[in-house]
Amino acid sequence: MWSHLKKFDWLLIGAAVGICVISLLELWSIDAGSQITGQASNYFTKQSIFLAAGFAAMFFLAFIDARIYRNSSSFLVALYFLSLALLALVLVLSHSIRGMTGWFKLGDINFAPVELAKFAVILVLAKYFSRRHVEVYRIRHIIASGLYAGLPIMFVLLQPDLGSALVLAAIWLGMVLLSGMKQRHLAVVITVGVLVSVLAWGFAFKTYQKERILTFLNPAKDPLGYSYNLIQSKIAIGSGGFWGKGLGRGSQGQLNFLPEKHTDFIFSVFGEEWGFFGVVFLFGLYLLFFWRLMKIIMAAGNNFFRLFVSGYAIMIFAQITINAGMCLGLMPVTGIALPFMSYGGSNLLINFMILGVVQNIAAQTQVGQIRGEE
Repeated sequence: MWSHLKKFDWLLIGAAVGICVISLLELWSIDAGSQITGQASNYFTKQSIFLAAGFAAMFFLAFIDARIYRNSSSFLVALYFLSLALLALVLVLSHSIRGMTGWFKLGDINFAPVELAKFAVILVLAKYFSRRHVEVYRIRHIIASGLYAGLPIMFVLLQPDLGSALVLAAIWLGMVLLSGMKQRHLAVVITVGVLVSVLAWGFAFKTYQKERILTFLNPAKDPLGYSYNLIQSKIAIGSGGFWGKGLGRGSQGQLNFLPEKHTDFIFSVFGEEWGFFGVVFLFGLYLLFFWRLMKIIMAAGNNFFRLFVSGYAIMIFAQITINAGMCLGLMPVTGIALPFMSYGGSNLLINFMILGVVQNIAAQTQVGQIRGEE
């Protein structure tokens, strides 16, 4: 056991833990501020429990040979269809939260099946492309892989959760590109994407989703309505200056000017209280995280493992880009968690579960057990 632990990528784990510690400090600050305004919350304690559960899941999966996911097609099929079934059931059985039906309520805990779907899609696509890496340029493989990602995307859009749908689409497109897509096929995919976006605007997008995009293009359009979150987010980040206002001293977050400050806009609250220096430090931890993932990707001699870790890196990158982009006013407000930072058990648990699989891959790579395998 101890010899296996020594083979883990502890810098990768340390980067994730460092971000989680920052998150807990920020959630503690938010809890303290909620007591002042008379809206008591308990995010710090709940997130600590989620973090402990995530750690347990990570270490459990880190000791399971990751080759089982490549070799056991029945397991991947079962996991994929389980995630689809949960995405379908959540549309019928879940309660609405801020206009979305994306969570199962289990007592005081909400579970979002879309997070499990992201895990399943990465596994399925990694297996599909690793077995067809020689002929992946053929259009039929692009279409087939698109269906694997398209089914969960369809269910997610019905919730409606545009942010998670974009992350799933990014996972598929990124893994297709890494597997060897031809330029003309990429042009076809982009054209289809544009057409789907136009059709979605006319028939699928809800009114509030359209308004979020329109107010992104013109924030002054509705400053007290759909533009409110975006404006308050930019005020919070801008007022942080270089060093920030200090933990628990941010006016936008502490006085509840900024909605969803513990989830979608925790980056804005962090920027206000920690300033430019804190934001650079946070992104430094994310860069360390990606650097270690890249080391594992480059060292792996197995296509399945390489694609799986790449899919995870794409997922994390997409979520950071969408979340930070909307907080800074560079992207429309879609609602997506900032990895290891935003409050929420589903996202944190699945991230640590995938990280557990990555740790097993790292351990095998270090001792050369996967060298030469295809």
